[in-house]
Amino acid sequence: MKTHTRPSRRRIALLLAPFLLSGCMVGPDYKRPTAIISPRFKELKPAEGWQYANPALAAAPKGRWWEIYNDPILNGLEEKVEINNQNVVQYEARYRNARAAINAIRAQLYPTLSGSLSFNRNSTGRGSRNASSGVLVNYGTGDSTTTYTPSNSTETTYGMGPTASWDLDLWGAIRRQIQAQVTEAQASAADLANAKLSYQAQLATAYFNLRYQDSLKDLLHRTVQFYEHSYQITLNQYNAGVAEPTALLQARTQLEQTRAQEVQAGIARAQYEHAIAVLMGAAPADLTIAPGRLPDTVPAIPVSVPADLLQRRPDIAAAERRMEEYNAQIGAAIAAFYPDVKLTASYSYSGDPVGALVQVANRIWSLGAAATETIFEGGARTAAVHEANANYDSYTAAYRQTVLTALQGTEDQLSNLRILSEQATQQAIALDAANKAATVAMNQYLAGTEIYTTVITAQVTALSNAETVLSIQQSRMVDSVSLIEALGGGWDASSLPSKGSMQTDNPFLPSFIQKDKN
Repeated sequence: MKTHTRPSRRRIALLLAPFLLSGCMVGPDYKRPTAIISPRFKELKPAEGWQYANPALAAAPKGRWWEIYNDPILNGLEEKVEINNQNVVQYEARYRNARAAINAIRAQLYPTLSGSLSFNRNSTGRGSRNASSGVLVNYGTGDSTTTYTPSNSTETTYGMGPTASWDLDLWGAIRRQIQAQVTEAQASAADLANAKLSYQAQLATAYFNLRYQDSLKDLLHRTVQFYEHSYQITLNQYNAGVAEPTALLQARTQLEQTRAQEVQAGIARAQYEHAIAVLMGAAPADLTIAPGRLPDTVPAIPVSVPADLLQRRPDIAAAERRMEEYNAQIGAAIAAFYPDVKLTASYSYSGDPVGALVQVANRIWSLGAAATETIFEGGARTAAVHEANANYDSYTAAYRQTVLTALQGTEDQLSNLRILSEQATQQAIALDAANKAATVAMNQYLAGTEIYTTVITAQVTALSNAETVLSIQQSRMVDSVSLIEALGGGWDASSLPSKGSMQTDNPFLPSFIQKDKN
């Protein structure tokens, strides 16, 4: 019977195949933890102004959510945020950095190949035995003597050849690090989307606040014109001797105070215009927005179920991706308990002269494998696993808190818009009554049955109610922007770059190596 003293190549291949082809990745596989979420929004009721929506259409128009307001000026301003806003540019750079780090870690999966070229010239001194010449050195007594002749030997050696090493990553430490970095890059992409949405919402908010100041200034200007007319009537009556000087002074005071309020409205407007310019990545001096007015109606905003926020909020997506990142870090920490196996190989030529260097007689080669295992390190590896588990638990809690905060923000805006709608209806009734009271007071003053103080009181009350109506509409417009932002602005988690695309597109490889993606 024939015995084998060493395993065959086929047997070795079969033993190594599971490691080399699929690999063993220690540590827990990622499963998304459940979030604390309600089946429906508390404030979402089948009332006027609300629309139930299919999740795929829930924030139309998708991506360009500001177009729902049908304002060409706002549309033009919003388009500049993604391109020129410097904070968005920072987030974009962080995302590119995260993607580049994937390739830096992924390179560890491949063999490292290096080449060397060497030149050495060595000189060695030695002595030769000679009985007839040279320096006499007597080492004892007797008739015989021995002499040594000093000599020198110089050699030149050339060397060249490649060396390779390969970490087999049998336990998946490198692959877990790649997984962690890929998910971090996805989280960075979500951070970028969240930054765009945030600054776009800030611009829309500033824009509607600016339009509120325009409408307030217009209201005050019309009121000034009305007070000018009232003052002229009082002046005529004073000149006719039927009005007291006090009434004339009261009318003049009321007129000038309202003129001052009209001028003051320009302060906030200028600041909002400056803020919009900066959000667009422009100098404030380079932007001038023509006066306009606040919209009279709030567009209907489609809303679906709370669970859709998990896919449509970029901040939730970022928190979820970081959970997988730190789950992968647990596996990388556990892999440190297993041996690290490396293969090494070298092939070189060494000799002299250089012209005859590459020949079999001068060839040197070696193949080797080494496994290293830490025997004692004082509990550092165990502590690293505990640290990784704690980090994962922390990010799980952060994810759940992000979901709760998103639910709170959405419920807040839904309730705000519902209550403000009711308040606007009631305030319109109050304004109508105040305007009628001001008209009656003026007629009674002209008839001589009331003093001018009654007119001033009624007119101030009417102006205050008109400003309140305008302020409520401002709040409704701003809250509608906040609701769209809370719903994700039409973004969807499917827009995140896939794991596969980030691991196959290597910006550091020459273009002819890259695969054609078209």
